[in-house]
Amino acid sequence: MKLVTFLSWLTAFYSFSGCWASELSFLVEPTDVIAVRDRLLMLDCQVQGEEPITITWRKNGVPVPSTPRVRVLENGTLLIKSFQKRREGVDADMGEYDCAAQNRYGLLVSRKAKVHLASLPKFHTHPASMSVDEGGVARFQCQIDGVPEARITWEKGRVLLNTTDSRYTLLPMGILQVTGVRKADAGVFRCVATNIANTRYSHEATLNVTGGTPRTYKEPVILSGPQNLTITVHQTAILECIATGNPRPIVSWSRLDGRSIGVEGIQVLGTGNLMISDVSLQHSGVYVCAANRPGTRMRRTALGRLVVQAPPEFLQWPQSVSKPAGGSAVFTCVAQGVPEPHLIWLKNGKVLMPGHNIKLTNNNSTLALTRISSEDEAIYQCIAENSAGTNQASARLAVAQGKDLPEAPRGFTGKALSTHALQISWDQPPTNVTESIIGYVLHIRKIGEADSLELQEAISKGNFQHDVTNLEPATTYSLYLKAYSPMGASQQSHTVTVTTLGGVPAPPTYFTKVLNSSAVQVLWELPTKAGMVEGFRLSYRRVPHADYQSPIQLPCYVNAHTMSNLEPGAVYEIKLVAYNGNGESDCSKRLVSLAEEGATDQSTGGDRLCQCRDGEASLGSIVIGIHIGTACIIFCVLFLMFGYRRNLFCSKGTQDSWSPSRIQPVHTGIPKDGEALPRGESQVVCPAQCQVIIDQHSSGLHAMGTG
Repeated sequence: MKLVTFLSWLTAFYSFSGCWASELSFLVEPTDVIAVRDRLLMLDCQVQGEEPITITWRKNGVPVPSTPRVRVLENGTLLIKSFQKRREGVDADMGEYDCAAQNRYGLLVSRKAKVHLASLPKFHTHPASMSVDEGGVARFQCQIDGVPEARITWEKGRVLLNTTDSRYTLLPMGILQVTGVRKADAGVFRCVATNIANTRYSHEATLNVTGGTPRTYKEPVILSGPQNLTITVHQTAILECIATGNPRPIVSWSRLDGRSIGVEGIQVLGTGNLMISDVSLQHSGVYVCAANRPGTRMRRTALGRLVVQAPPEFLQWPQSVSKPAGGSAVFTCVAQGVPEPHLIWLKNGKVLMPGHNIKLTNNNSTLALTRISSEDEAIYQCIAENSAGTNQASARLAVAQGKDLPEAPRGFTGKALSTHALQISWDQPPTNVTESIIGYVLHIRKIGEADSLELQEAISKGNFQHDVTNLEPATTYSLYLKAYSPMGASQQSHTVTVTTLGGVPAPPTYFTKVLNSSAVQVLWELPTKAGMVEGFRLSYRRVPHADYQSPIQLPCYVNAHTMSNLEPGAVYEIKLVAYNGNGESDCSKRLVSLAEEGATDQSTGGDRLCQCRDGEASLGSIVIGIHIGTACIIFCVLFLMFGYRRNLFCSKGTQDSWSPSRIQPVHTGIPKDGEALPRGESQVVCPAQCQVIIDQHSSGLHAMGTG
């Protein structure tokens, strides 16, 4: 309780004091910009915080080197004297820029600013010539992709078009509409596109106006309806709708979901185009353009979807905190936007990944740090990103360190007491240190389990020996100890692993796979219960050598190992055991042949285990695992003996007395007709017992041949 009280007081003190007043933060961040080739470009970055502050710039994540052409001004602004396009052997100046500010508390990274080169390529859609009846509707369109977006104007007879005539409607996306066409409208039109990079002229298109024909009834027709459009909030949306017919149709707009379009910010351009100024998220939806014949229900419709996006905005910012060493800290960051923002965390400008003391939950909106040390002291940033933009918020973690922090407990050891209990002990610190300690905390978890499943147990300050009970039998545990004072926690003691009594692990189930003539892969099943196994030892020897290679130590979470650089064509015996603090499991062995024929065409075995102490083995285990030449000899002997017995019975006229029940079945492991052995596996063999079986079986064959 004293520790909890102290931590609460310390947090409150730092929260209400003025220690965060000079925290590092951005006053101005760089924004997206369009640069002109060979002209000056400046990107702003202004910060506040405790001096001294160092500002650096990065492009596409790589530091921007200082050159006579590119340098950082004293106020943090990045100056590029002559913006360059890509040249041979030289990267272009285009890319994503961010500035990083650093002081003694940590490093802060700004939002990314996209820098594009101004350009105006050729038109990819030119206006097309057309003939329109007098009183009808004409429509010309041109399209060009400019950076920045080009301003579109129109010329008639190479003279700027007079737009004061209400019959002429110019839409920003390069569309010219002429309603109620007259003879005087005939002529040659062209599109003019202009931006800071260039001015371009489209091909010319001719408008022919035909007249003199009687005005007959024509059903309403929508010449061009609204297109699907995606924009960001506060921009202007223009949905096109132009219709023709006789009599002239009436154009109206509605929403497919039945909601009202409203009147604020709504304007009709020309005879039916809908313009929505300063769009909001509520304007998203499917819009219906209807062309009605006056006085009737005859109408034609066209649909277009408007999607409004919103860049991320923070509903909750992470708050700076001070925590004692050994404690925990939690930062929360909640953002909204359309589409839903993706959150990432940075620690001093580097992406933070979950680790031994770092946990991200709630779709990365919550960052939790446990077992805090001085290495965790940094500036943490929450970056919210979606297709509409980026936003960032930051907070600092200060780790309280005092002169009275105790040293890590020394002489920490552990031993097994029973199947359910361990005993730990450690050295008693000097008296002056003991007085400052308010208690100890033991951290314990099963080997193989995640850190998040770690258990903690409080121990009073006067104890230097402690029994840990209610544990599982034959299970290995990882333990370490921390001492606590009013100023915080010590560093952890060294970690020990101790196994409760109760026996050794069960032998692992495994199989082998021949990869090539000099490599074998061993794979096995991990134990179903964490902590029962501390690790594995893999040994092998080349037959007929008696000595195994030094065992390969493998941790409890590894379930495969590849042995390479073996001798091609040789036969190896492989042994795998699991172990814990009580000892090793029973041995289980396999023979595997690296003969070229076996490596490419044969696969042996299954996943059966032959326990060396069980005295159980099959003829198939040795036949499959033995060298190819020896196997051939055994098959030949079997063939000759069975053939001789068949001939003997036939000659005596007692063929019907041949009964399978007289011969005990021998499980050879040889597949039946049509069956195939799994590729790349080897059966388990135990040479000592299998030799006995061979001798006994050979005696039986001899008796059959002579009986």
